Amino acid sequence: MEPGFAHLHVHSPFSFLDGASRIADLVRRAAELGQPALALTDHNNLSGAVRFTQAARAAGVKPILGAEVTLAGGYHLTLLARNRQGYRSLCRLLTRAHLDHPRGRPVVTGENLAAHREGLVALSGCRRGEVPALILQGRLAEARTAAWRLRDLFGRENFYLELIPNLLPGDRALHQALADLGRALNLRLVATGNVHYARKEDFPLHDLFTCVRTQTTVSAVHPERPLNAENYLKSKEELAQLLPAYPQALAAAAALAASLEPALPAGEALFPRFPVPPGETAEGMLRRLTLAGAGRRYGRVTTALSERLEQELGVITRLGFADYFLVLWDIVRAAKARGIRCAGRGSAADSVVAYCLGITEVDAFRRELLFERFLSAERAERPDIDLDIDARYRDDLAAYLTQRYGEDKVAAVATYNTFQARSAVRDLGKALELPAAELDALAKRLPHFVPADGIRGARERVPELKNSSLPWERYERLLDFCAAAAGLPRHLGTHLGGLVVAREPLADLVPLQRAAKGTVVAQFDKDDIEDLGLVKLDLLSLRTLSAVDETLKALAASGRPLAYDRLPLDDKATFKMLRAAETIGAFQLESPAQRALQGRLGADNMEDIVASLALIRPGPIKGNMVEPFVARRRGQEPVSYPYPALAPILKKTYGV
Repeated sequence: MEPGFAHLHVHSPFSFLDGASRIADLVRRAAELGQPALALTDHNNLSGAVRFTQAARAAGVKPILGAEVTLAGGYHLTLLARNRQGYRSLCRLLTRAHLDHPRGRPVVTGENLAAHREGLVALSGCRRGEVPALILQGRLAEARTAAWRLRDLFGRENFYLELIPNLLPGDRALHQALADLGRALNLRLVATGNVHYARKEDFPLHDLFTCVRTQTTVSAVHPERPLNAENYLKSKEELAQLLPAYPQALAAAAALAASLEPALPAGEALFPRFPVPPGETAEGMLRRLTLAGAGRRYGRVTTALSERLEQELGVITRLGFADYFLVLWDIVRAAKARGIRCAGRGSAADSVVAYCLGITEVDAFRRELLFERFLSAERAERPDIDLDIDARYRDDLAAYLTQRYGEDKVAAVATYNTFQARSAVRDLGKALELPAAELDALAKRLPHFVPADGIRGARERVPELKNSSLPWERYERLLDFCAAAAGLPRHLGTHLGGLVVAREPLADLVPLQRAAKGTVVAQFDKDDIEDLGLVKLDLLSLRTLSAVDETLKALAASGRPLAYDRLPLDDKATFKMLRAAETIGAFQLESPAQRALQGRLGADNMEDIVASLALIRPGPIKGNMVEPFVARRRGQEPVSYPYPALAPILKKTYGV
């Protein structure tokens, strides 16, 4: 059966202000058109690779990974990964393009292209590609030389001349010159769409994004603004009508797409092996350290405690996370050796193993906390242990991790700064030439939590918007664009605490680039990192631990030393202050909502404090759990359970 046509030059929103359709919409459109495959070729990055691969597989479309890279001189070149090796080459190539050049100006040099071309297919690119750009300038001999050089570099079977029929002036002559060049150099033509959005009606948002990117406005002329709405994902029939003289170019696109393999790593063990002593396994070392820690924590290991430890160790070993726990243990050990305060937080506190290793300071055994809330054989999810670290020394521990496992195996995790209500109003409104004072007045009235597609809804329920005199009728077009841009990535940033550590060089798995403060950052965010099979470590800066350390040092210097680790958890004076809502400066208890709750709750034990932290969150507040909890805690309402079997679980929360 003859393979079907597939688009091999496609930009998503991860081309950052040069792609206007969500990945899911691009994939859905390709599936609707019956196209068996789709390539993702964003500008100088692979940030969309993981979610694109997932979306394509779910839609029954073969995912092809690639990138449109920038060469020396500013020329573009479309690269596609032929297989897993091609993906590795592309990651290395993009890493060098970013790390070897000033931040924000990646360049693929000829030397690096030659060093990392294995498994890659090259297409000559759009009008900013070297070959078509020289043809358009009438420099035909130089265009021939450039094409010859690329053919020699990649090999005839891996270099194609790209025909992009987007109804631009000079298209016909350009296509004819490329065809002539193909015949002269024995090169194949391939039809692409240089896609920047899924449907023609998405063009206005793409044009507006171009204005934002080029810092111009919709009434201004700029050479990078598109001349028409032809960069949408066309059907094979539409392309055939636009390229009647070149049916071989469509056939070549179909054949090439059929020959390329999905390239994202899958099912590989990517977390580093902890360097254990000779003759010992990671599982054996974890067991030894845990039992030694249990002896220190409890003095005597009872039958019940032993059973709990064996249960946890069994799940950890079965899921293959022994190395992960050892890495965390090692970080905490390094922190304590340097006198740096740190503590594990979150659901890791439900683990007795983590407590015995010193990763957390919560006794999950005596408090009867459920290990399954943290890690379960049934869910088989990766563990997620956050370490709070004295903010002054967090970077010291990150440096220790880099030194321990190698610079090439450790990087920060990316975040994507996305369009929310305020940023969308300011950026898009400026491009639409709305007065700066009006945009400022509107943006300042929008709460931080409002998404860009929720402005109209907020207008009806947020008092500062509902009761304002803003001329809403002037903003209808702006609000339409804001809704279309909601959640789309604007630029790549750095996760506050997330680090990724790999077993092999990271540049084989994900492209790396440099953040504003010089940190090396992987191009994937925390979700994509974990979906790829890597594990994120969260080393979080916490100023409260800095304050604690400074306070203890000041007390010691004044002759009144305090044994912080021996502070009682039932101190009556402390609970009296809590009940009086005197919690300014107390970590996580100082917000207005927490102070109001403490004044009503009447806390007199640690479980009440734990519950109060859990209550002041969106879920419990929206679920109307606060008032019943307070009433039952104070004896003003009887405690009841939905089912008697839930009593042991809900006892601590009075049945709520």
